[in-house]
This record gives sequence, structure tokens and C-alpha cells, in this order.
Amino acid sequence: MLNLTFEPFPLLETKEFLLRRIDLSDSEVILKLRSNPETMKYIPRPLLKNKEEALEHIQIIDTVLEKKEGINWAICKKDKHEMIGIIGFYRIQDENNRAEIGYMLLPEHHGKGILTHLVKEIVHFGFRKMQLHSITAIIDPENLASARVLEKNNFVKEGHLRDNLFFDGHYIDSVLYSLLINDSN
Repeated sequence: MLNLTFEPFPLLETKEFLLRRIDLSDSEVILKLRSNPETMKYIPRPLLKNKEEALEHIQIIDTVLEKKEGINWAICKKDKHEMIGIIGFYRIQDENNRAEIGYMLLPEHHGKGILTHLVKEIVHFGFRKMQLHSITAIIDPENLASARVLEKNNFVKEGHLRDNLFFDGHYIDSVLYSLLINDSN
């Protein structure tokens, strides 16, 4: 069993980035991320429509954190504390010492290696601090950029699940990746 504690909220830093807690002041960036068809292209969730929905989304993030079912960080460049994306663990399975990783960036930051670098950081946090045994990622099979991020971080493609999700009137395939603690060394 995991012994999770997110109090105080864990700040993570790299040379260029700060991963901090998402707060209500991030609502405009949350709206930009989650209302943009490009950033949501491979995420089967409805687009946000307004700031109120962005604030509700932040409340969900806080509730999930309080219940220790997930943890999300705002991705910020150190020289500017403005949020440029989200990264975190979802669907924490305490009984299995497992969590699912997820991430997204504003489009102007795509293709710069940011997520490859930051996935490595939070994988380290997940294995060393949270004591996870395995980390999974579930992605759209057409999301080749996300597949590259995972593969560069030693995630292994475990399976292609056909018609795994029903969203927006049709079935969607999913690809499952995983990383075990022993694979990360």
C-alpha cells in the first residue's frame, strides 16, 4: 500500500522548469488548454467553453488531490511563473502501487522536448517519493508525439485496445504503455 502525502504540496524543479500546484489564477491557461481542439485532439473529453468551466476543472483537480487519487502540477518556466501546461498522475491505485501519467502543453511549446524532460522528473518522483511500482499511460494510437515522449522515457507498449472508449458518438482505440520501477534505472 502506498503512503501518500501531498501536504505540503511537492514543488518540483529542474534547471529550466518549476512544477507547482495549480491554483485558481491558472484558470485562463486551463481554458486555453482544454478548449483548444488541437491540444484536446487526442483526449476524449468535452472541450471547456468558458472560465467557469475552467474553475470547475481546477476544483476537480483539487478534490482528486485531497482524496489522494491523483496529483497534477502546473508546468512553468522558471523565468516566468506563468503556466504553460499540466503534468501529473491520475487514477492512483493505492492497492496496486500504480498510477497513470498524463500531460499536455500549450501548442506553442510543442516539439521542444519539454515533456520528455518533465516526464522523466515526475517518473522519478513517482517511483522514489510516492513508492509506485508501475506507471501507465493510455494514449490515442494516432498521438505519435506522445508515444515518442513515453518511449524516450523507457515506457513499453503493452497493448492496443480496439474500440476501448466510446466518445462523441464513436468508439476510439487506446494504446497502453507502462513502466515498472525496475525498468527506470
